[in-house]
Amino acid sequence: MRLFRDFLYGGLFLNTALFSQLARAIDLDINSSVKDAASKTAYGSMTWYHGNETGQIPGAFPTKWWEGSALFMSLLLYWYYTGDSTYNAEVRQGMQWQAGDCDYMPANYSSYLGNDDQMFWGLAAMTAAEIEFADSSDGYSWLALAQGVYNTQVDRWDSSTCGGGLRWQIWPYEAGYEMKNSISNGGLFQLAARLARYTSNDTYADWAEKIWDWCTSTPLLNNETWNVADSTDISNGCTTQGDNQWSYNYGTFLMGAAYMYNYTKEAKWKSAVDGLLNKTLDTFFPTTYGGNIMSEILCEPAEVCNDNEILFKGLVTGWLGFVALVVPATYDTILPKLQGSAVAAAASCSGMTNNTCGVRWYPEKWDGWNGMEEEIAVTNVLASSLINTKKTAPVTSSTGGNSTSDPNAGTNDNTGSSTTSSKITTGDKAGASILTIAFVGMWGGMIAWMLIGG
Repeated sequence: MRLFRDFLYGGLFLNTALFSQLARAIDLDINSSVKDAASKTAYGSMTWYHGNETGQIPGAFPTKWWEGSALFMSLLLYWYYTGDSTYNAEVRQGMQWQAGDCDYMPANYSSYLGNDDQMFWGLAAMTAAEIEFADSSDGYSWLALAQGVYNTQVDRWDSSTCGGGLRWQIWPYEAGYEMKNSISNGGLFQLAARLARYTSNDTYADWAEKIWDWCTSTPLLNNETWNVADSTDISNGCTTQGDNQWSYNYGTFLMGAAYMYNYTKEAKWKSAVDGLLNKTLDTFFPTTYGGNIMSEILCEPAEVCNDNEILFKGLVTGWLGFVALVVPATYDTILPKLQGSAVAAAASCSGMTNNTCGVRWYPEKWDGWNGMEEEIAVTNVLASSLINTKKTAPVTSSTGGNSTSDPNAGTNDNTGSSTTSSKITTGDKAGASILTIAFVGMWGGMIAWMLIGG
């Protein structure tokens, strides 16, 4: 859940939002000022980053390591759509510093990472390759880094339980090791699909199809209703599901299906794109808010989104932009959603007299929350609303991409490939419940204090 500083600051800022006149929001004309608006939120996200300061570690977020990849992905998209290279040096430095042995398993963090944590860094590297972000002159190529993540993850494919699938966690001592979840498997599916398209290597496409087919054989992905569940449990043979509806689970499968359709032109993948896109837009762009403003529906109305969850819709808007470019038939459907969300998101950036952005976009004013995650999410949607300035899809190795390939990247690192199972104990689950109850209690108490005695 959000750190204690968020309880303190969030309470104070929410109080301000309830009882004070809010500052002016970022001015946004969707036809002329998106770049300027995005520059403000990109700057806002970087005020939370210290890896470029003397004595700090580039790319490092010690308590939430994966969020570095989310920051850098947003800045990559910012550069791609606006042409502003202000943060390119920091992005390149941070993404190289955390690269580990060309597989994003750095020694300082690898002992507690999940497959999804590592996967997001692989997707950031894949994005860099696809948008022709120049390879580092003294580090690994972006394509090689994406291949390194792919190689280490397919090596962890677990056919000994549930007939296949990637576990959520890498290590048996981690709570969640007994689960197989959508974001880990969908993320690897997406990465494999993007590698297939970039390299024209059918081995990646074969793996993408294998991952997809396994997911559709479980409760994770229903290819008739297009429901995407959050997780399934090894202890009951992956027959039941945790059905929380998170946008990034839908988005990662949609993105992978779009790339597979672009690469293969097979009807199977076009049906998947259409089904997942319609379900994603119907679910996460509620008609209650006009139908063109994205909302993380599970946590936003009750104002209980944690740091991870605040980032989800930002990731999805970035993916939607690429879906529109690699499957042009979806462009006219997606563009109004991105532009409507961009206008609302910019209007949420009216906090603290310095354009601080909130979590929820649909109120079209600041909701009292602040943090790096909020700024990243808004940067993503603002940048992605500029897809109308792009005439072609992200590149491949045959259409201008020149990131160096290393098909064997990461193969010297067998992290997590031969681990043994260790069940999650009642204590593990109770510990998670206690943290959740504590969060709800503290948050409820703060709201009561502000409304009654504040």
